[in-house]
Amino acid sequence: MLENPLTSVGTGVRRPAFITAALAGCGLICSFMQTLVIPLVPELPQLLSTSSANASWIVTVTLLTGAVCTPISGRLGDIVGKKRVALVLLGAILLGSLLAAAATTLVPMIIGRAFQGAGLGVIPLGISILRDTIPAQRLGRAVALMSSTLGVGAAAGMPLSAVVSQHFDWHTLFWLSASLSVIGIAAIWIVVPASPQHRNARFDLLGAVGLAVGLSGLLLAVSKGADWGWTAAPTIGCSVGGLLVLVGWSVYQWRASSPLVDLRVSVRRQVLLTNLASVAVGFGLFTSPVVMPKLLEMPSTTGVGLEQSMLVTGLCMMPTGLIMMAMSPVAARVSDAYGPRSCLILGIVTITAGYSLALLLMTQTWHIVLVGCFIGVGIGFAYAAMPTLIMQSVPESETAAANGLNTLMRSIGTSAASAVITVILAQDVVTVNGHDYTTTTGFRLAFATAAIASVLALIIAWAIPRPHRTDVDTGTLAEDRTSMSTT
Repeated sequence: MLENPLTSVGTGVRRPAFITAALAGCGLICSFMQTLVIPLVPELPQLLSTSSANASWIVTVTLLTGAVCTPISGRLGDIVGKKRVALVLLGAILLGSLLAAAATTLVPMIIGRAFQGAGLGVIPLGISILRDTIPAQRLGRAVALMSSTLGVGAAAGMPLSAVVSQHFDWHTLFWLSASLSVIGIAAIWIVVPASPQHRNARFDLLGAVGLAVGLSGLLLAVSKGADWGWTAAPTIGCSVGGLLVLVGWSVYQWRASSPLVDLRVSVRRQVLLTNLASVAVGFGLFTSPVVMPKLLEMPSTTGVGLEQSMLVTGLCMMPTGLIMMAMSPVAARVSDAYGPRSCLILGIVTITAGYSLALLLMTQTWHIVLVGCFIGVGIGFAYAAMPTLIMQSVPESETAAANGLNTLMRSIGTSAASAVITVILAQDVVTVNGHDYTTTTGFRLAFATAAIASVLALIIAWAIPRPHRTDVDTGTLAEDRTSMSTT
């Protein structure tokens, strides 16, 4: 096993700051990949000479690979080293970017986007690397910043994508992402020290395959159900098949000697409830980028649209991401002073207030920006608290896998939001100039659904037990540390 990097970090101020900046920058790059093509979605069928249904796979495949690879890469990081796996994931983004940059047809574009989606696993790996390398007194702020990048990169990247797609050839987006991935690889290679390895653990290949198949089935049903039809055979087959595979996978994981996901740890009350709350918070996070751009860009003749350009819409969405990042040090201080559970509850209350406010304020552009700011503050506090709650409850050798599972739960929430909110917006429409547009009632129902999801998250978070006194060096529970040393 490699020497614990905590012993080589030293007491200086600069090096921990460089490590945090390098990892957070890579987190921004990876989350940017999730929304990279959003401004291009309406034009993709024409650009790639395909149908709208086929073009939608360019977005869906990124979601699938991100969800599947995140917990798998987390476990690999615990076994062979988190820095190595992070470099491999950034290399996948580079390869995917180059494939997409050269693509003129659908298939290479889908393959490229699949590789780009795999990079999402860098964020939970980065959180775990921070636990290994950052002094305890700086860890809370660093983890909060790293966790916030999951939403910041996605939100802040939308206006950048809009500008590039409007003024340059669309392939430029992927040359840009390739350049960013090279910078990320260099930053981690040079700045981030090697992390501990646990080579005595075995990688559960069968468990990885089972998780990939089960998750793919469920997420395909959620993301493609609106296109296929919710009662269509492909939707039902994917959902039922995926669920059955995951049930069998869970039984196997419970009995495995070296499981991909240690379910005995995952069902601990604090871990389980935090992950369940993450699903609901992820739902709240992704409702705003589904609803608000539609509301901003719709023509004013509909009676509800604000008729803004794609660029202005992106700029209106940007404050949400920027506030998330700005709130990370504040959230860390709140977490240190009152505990991560209180920080999570405060964040969820703020998200609920934002969506409740949206029910009343949705007729002016500044209304949307204000609501987005509330949501940004809430997500910033919630995302800062979740990794700390997880790391307090798992052994050091499983931090990357546990954070990967938590990130997966957030991704499931965002996927569910995309599917559910899209259906809601399509149900209550008015026809203007031959096109169907969502009515005021439809938008309010979407905001109300997000508010209800946030209330559910609040109930779950309230049930999370107050943690015992923690070991500040590793973040594990003192009682766990004692039991392990006794063993």
